[in-house]
Amino acid sequence: MSVTDSCARARATLARNHRTGFSQAAQRRYDFTCPSPDSYPFQWAWDSSFHAIALSHLDPRRAQDELRTLLGAVTPTGFLPHMVLWQDDLRPRATADFRIDLWQGWRSVTIAPPVVARAVEHVYRATGDTLWLRRVLPPTLAFFDWLKSHRTSPGTGLLEIYQPDESGLDSSPKYDTALGIHTAVPHTVHTAWHDAMRSLITAYSSPARTPETPLRTRKLFVWNDVLVNTVYADGLACLARLVRAAGTNGRGHGGRTGGPHGRTDRPDGRTDGPDGRTAQRLTEESRAVGDALMKHCWDEEAGVFHDLDLVAGKRSAVLTASSLLPVVLDSVPEAVARRVIEQHLLEEREFWRPYPVPSVAATEPSYDPSFRTGAIFRGSSWVNLNWYLYWGLRGRGYRAEADTLAARTCVFVAGCDTTRECYDPEDAAGQGARSFGWSSLVLDLASAMAADPVREG
Repeated sequence: MSVTDSCARARATLARNHRTGFSQAAQRRYDFTCPSPDSYPFQWAWDSSFHAIALSHLDPRRAQDELRTLLGAVTPTGFLPHMVLWQDDLRPRATADFRIDLWQGWRSVTIAPPVVARAVEHVYRATGDTLWLRRVLPPTLAFFDWLKSHRTSPGTGLLEIYQPDESGLDSSPKYDTALGIHTAVPHTVHTAWHDAMRSLITAYSSPARTPETPLRTRKLFVWNDVLVNTVYADGLACLARLVRAAGTNGRGHGGRTGGPHGRTDRPDGRTDGPDGRTAQRLTEESRAVGDALMKHCWDEEAGVFHDLDLVAGKRSAVLTASSLLPVVLDSVPEAVARRVIEQHLLEEREFWRPYPVPSVAATEPSYDPSFRTGAIFRGSSWVNLNWYLYWGLRGRGYRAEADTLAARTCVFVAGCDTTRECYDPEDAAGQGARSFGWSSLVLDLASAMAADPVREG
């Protein structure tokens, strides 16, 4: 019954969190799902991407509108903000509550992990709507081009972030040293993190700041994050497939030069024509990011991936769930992926807890499964991380383990009266915000298990 109950919680959350209206500041209509009515009332880029994936199982048209609204915030330069503050009446509280610099009055000046490409592919597969795809593909491609142009580290070829919340992992202990957080007293961590973030944002603040303002040279916080780069590489691979599916180079709505006619499939898998060249470029860029993760973030001795702190010039040694995420990439060698899975993900002392996967390994001194710090991503289990790792396990042939992970995820979502932001990996207690949107990803997990069940014998 946990699967049925968790799906019921997800459906109720997606209905409760639906927001529609007209933004005077942006001069646009909006139709999106907020992460949490009480805690996060605006539109967040990676949250909405996960919401669209879940919605594709309930209301594909609404899933399309979710991404259409999100991509409506892409600027002429290709930038997609982390937060989009459509609601005029709620906007004044944003800078105080969410520690952000507003840009143009209704957008954050920061990025989020680019899950949007994966979401576009998921919704397209659910609908088969090529016309919709051709409309959302150009701004999605523009954003990935923007990331390449404005956020690629010249020394590593990996994307860089300039503050922790750009990874979406906000208070993860892997950032503590870089932020100057050294407290071991649980109830002081949350305050220390907020103080560090305010100092960082204040140092960046300037009336002239835009998304393209170069912050690398400030050397305050410059970071190659494994999760961000894994999502980026995965997104590039998704876009390569979508460009081929759309029969266009992604820069318009099709037409003579971008349509499917006159294109010749080749024995080597490459395709002639603008769409084929674009798809091939995206495939190569995806592999290059995966190769860069192997070169710069893979720790052969530990058998895991670690982030790079480019200010300190060294890897972060804190073992977190993001250290496992590159197993989803085809460009990561099979032997490496199996080592990560068997030595860490399925290791009961680290990540394979009763209700996995904790965001920090249980062997870490900073492990906070019961949310004593009140700070996120310091030990709790998160549905979005489990969702990525589920598909990583399946892709590597660990089907039984993948379904175990999905089933346990459904158990902890079903155990609360509403979806929660995160969960205790030891006893499944709900934590953080209530009616939390991306926990509705259990709908996709349940669908995947039902569509292709493990067969015994």
